[in-house]
Formats: sequence, structure tokens, C-alpha cells
Amino acid sequence: MNKIGIYIKSILIPVIVGGVVGLIVSQFMDYNSLQKPFLAPPSIVFPIVWTILYITMGISYGILKSKNLTDKEIYWVYYWQLAINALWSIFFFVFKWRFFAFIWIILLAIAVIMMIVKFYSKDKIAGLLQVPYLLWVVFASYLNLAFYILNR
Repeated sequence: MNKIGIYIKSILIPVIVGGVVGLIVSQFMDYNSLQKPFLAPPSIVFPIVWTILYITMGISYGILKSKNLTDKEIYWVYYWQLAINALWSIFFFVFKWRFFAFIWIILLAIAVIMMIVKFYSKDKIAGLLQVPYLLWVVFASYLNLAFYILNR
């Protein structure tokens, strides 16, 4: 596969996963009816930020794939964090397991850190592109815990 094809595939996979999860949870979305913590953004911010983060995830993976720097560890940590990411929305919005979702998002943060370390060890840009993702997950962890506390 040529480099353009690698990047297209690498970007489409997380964007499609995020889109499918978004469709699944959209009918259960209760964000606007929840008591909101300090710094909670308007609901429109989330799909915009997540789309950007999914695109940068794909770009990072595409960098590694196009340079033949992927291996089983890179593949595993990348798809593992993507699965954890997808399940968080289902736990939080569909099942309303707010505290469990908080524990789960901590697991996601750990997975993202592992991904950054693995990506960075192969290609600095691929790793650094994921720092905004980690920062967003940390912010989302704060929101998750605050939503749990405020809406028990």
C-alpha cells in the first residue's frame, strides 16, 4: 500500500470507531441534563475535539506504519487504547456507570501514556502528536469524576 493509502486507512479507522460509538451513545446522551462542574464545555465542543484527536491518532499511527516502524507492541497498544476509548462512552452514557467510567478513563490515560512512550521511541513526532490526546483524557477524567459527584 502506498503512503497516501496508509494514512487514509490509519485516519479512517479511529474516525469510524469514534463515529460508530457516537451514533450508539447519541440516543442515550444526557450531558445537557446533568449538573455540570466548573470548566465543563458546551456539548458541541466534544465531537469537534474528538474528531481532531481521532485524526491525530491516525496520523501518528500512519507515520509509524508508513516508515515500517510498527510491531506487535505498537499495534497492541494502539488498538488497545482505541478499544478502551470506545468503551468509555458506552459505560458513561449508555449504562450511566459514572464511577466505573471514571476508573475506566484512568485506564485509558495509562494506555495513552503507554502509547505515547511506544510511539515516541519509534518516531518523536508520532509520540508528541498524542500529547494533546493525553491532556484531553486528563481533562475528561476530571469532568467524569465531577459529573459522578454532582449527579449521584
